[in-house]
Amino acid sequence: MIICSTETIPNREVTEILGIARGSTVRARNIGRDIFAGLKNIIGGEIEEYSKLQAHAREQALQRLEQDARSMGADAVLNVRLTTAMIMQGAAEILAYGTAVKLK
Repeated sequence: MIICSTETIPNREVTEILGIARGSTVRARNIGRDIFAGLKNIIGGEIEEYSKLQAHAREQALQRLEQDARSMGADAVLNVRLTTAMIMQGAAEILAYGTAVKLK
């Protein structure tokens, strides 16, 4: 499965647009991470606990995007984008979406 943020794939021709493929996950912070993040916030620097949480959430959203595209019979997903939205205090959704296509 080719997943890319471009409109086209070099040397490949799109034969059919199947629709929008999407994958999302909702993640919440936990008290253990919040304690360490609070301490890090006092002294400054990257809050690695949250960076790892976000990275894992992005990967899961992309995996779910790929699963959705495969269920549609896609060979590739073009124009892939990621977005984040706060669901409630301490919880956020990561959404990956793009155009599922068939390739020649």
